Amino acid sequence: MITQKMKYALKALLALADEAAKPVPEALTIEVIAKRSGTPKRFLEHILLEVRNAGIIASTRGRSGGYQLIKPPAEVSISELLRLIDGPIAPLPCLSRRAYQRCEDCADEETCRIRKVFADIFWSYLVIIDSLTLADMLRSTAVADQVLSSPTAP
Repeated sequence: MITQKMKYALKALLALADEAAKPVPEALTIEVIAKRSGTPKRFLEHILLEVRNAGIIASTRGRSGGYQLIKPPAEVSISELLRLIDGPIAPLPCLSRRAYQRCEDCADEETCRIRKVFADIFWSYLVIIDSLTLADMLRSTAVADQVLSSPTAP
């Protein structure tokens, strides 16, 4: 399950990506991002600082300052963003690629039935989540908007 912090990060990035797609994109203030994304402003500063430090967005100071997406949406990996914001995404520490730790109560990883079951599930999840980008989220949002605005929509 993703955290609320991750949801806020995704909503903010989607707002910045929507702005970046405009013919003349502008830097967005934290107030504008909060309003467009429906995210509380008090949480955004810390989140945007983490995302900026990861090189996904840039910030500029001054009267016309704000935040801008500097990576193309197709290069913003959802799994990398998950790891940045929420930390390791493996269900067990012994399955983590980047934060591997042996389970304290495990005598033998090779024969651990819990590890085996969760490994199968987790690898399937990784195949999907590692392939997703911010561009995929933008496309799925556009498709959902079309369906909901259709005169034949439920």
